[in-house]
Order: sequence, then structure tokens, then C-alpha cells
Amino acid sequence: MTDPAAELLAAARRARDFAVAPYSHFPVGAALRTAGGDVVTGCNVENATYGLTVCAERVALFKALSEGHRQFTHVAVVTAAAAPTPPCGACRQLLWEFGGDLEVVLGDLARETGRYRLGELFPHAFDAGNLRQ
Repeated sequence: MTDPAAELLAAARRARDFAVAPYSHFPVGAALRTAGGDVVTGCNVENATYGLTVCAERVALFKALSEGHRQFTHVAVVTAAAAPTPPCGACRQLLWEFGGDLEVVLGDLARETGRYRLGELFPHAFDAGNLRQ
């Protein structure tokens, strides 16, 4: 039986091939597993104004949401870096908002480099519960 995390990392590696990273030269691929078992991928897309750049994790999340998915179990993030490369703060916020305490699987071009719960990477997250008065 194939390891589900390995399959998700493979999908993120394939997505990374489509990254548009002419400024950072740091292509990233992401793959998000829905509660129904579907996999939605994304890659980073950079822009000359930098602030309009969108991370791979957010591309995958926005694609999934726009396709009607509302529950998620895992996200994989792949870079060429040897050290684990977790989602940035903005991605952590959005992943928490829409996915909760997902399993985050990190990898490089050949192997898994780390595995965390999103709550470990993003303690004391701000969410709808904080809006209650």
C-alpha cells in the first residue's frame, strides 16, 4: 500500500514544476488533500510588485475552495531546500481558517523533511472564535 503522505508529496513536486518564480528563484509546490480524498495542487506565482505574489499553499487552497471543497486533512509543501520549509505566516492563517489543525508534510525533491500539525506551527491562531464578544 502506498503511503498517503508520499503520494501527496509527489503531487506537490509535480505542481512545483509549474511555479512562476523569476524573482526569488525559489519554486514551491503544494498539494492539499480534501476530506473526500481529492488532491488539489498549487504552485507559487510571483509578480514584479512582490506584494501580489501568491504562495503555493494559498493557490492550492483557493483552487480547492473555488471547486467547492470545504474540509481538508493534509497539506504537503515541497521546495528544493534541504531544510524543512513550512508555510509562511499568511498561509498558516488561511490554512487554519479553512482547514483547522491539518497535518503539514514537508519535503524536498527526493524525500520527506518534516511532518507537523498546523497547531504546532501556528500556536494561538486567530480565528472566528476570537471574533465573539
